[in-house]
Amino acid sequence: MKISTKGRYGLTIMMELATRVGDGPTSLKSIAEKHQLSEHYLEQLVAPLRNALMIKSVRGAYGGYILSKNPEEITAGEIIRVLEGPISPVDFTEEDDPAKRDLWMRIRDAIAEVLDSTTLADLVSFKDSGKHDNYMFYI
Repeated sequence: MKISTKGRYGLTIMMELATRVGDGPTSLKSIAEKHQLSEHYLEQLVAPLRNALMIKSVRGAYGGYILSKNPEEITAGEIIRVLEGPISPVDFTEEDDPAKRDLWMRIRDAIAEVLDSTTLADLVSFKDSGKHDNYMFYI
């Protein structure tokens, strides 16, 4: 399973809104400019997030989007499922071999565990902490 730009940009939108909690609505234009993304594409992503009651739109001259819940209450897994659909590395109905089916299910469950145990607050605090461990490998 590969997370598409829908999931990645959706997380970007949600993280930006999480960093601006309490500052009022945030426009998609400001998010698009900051991250050099297409505003039109981001507009397509906010509809499912709004329908899932994760964000609210605020109309008006100073309108934009705000989170519907606290960043601690929204997980990366929820966001990815709304934008990407079910988390699954393969289609289990096509797998005849029980050993391979078990492997795919364990992989799916491990991915879901990481996504479901990571909140927006976790992502924002990691980003703000400056802890970006970059490993250097020498051959």
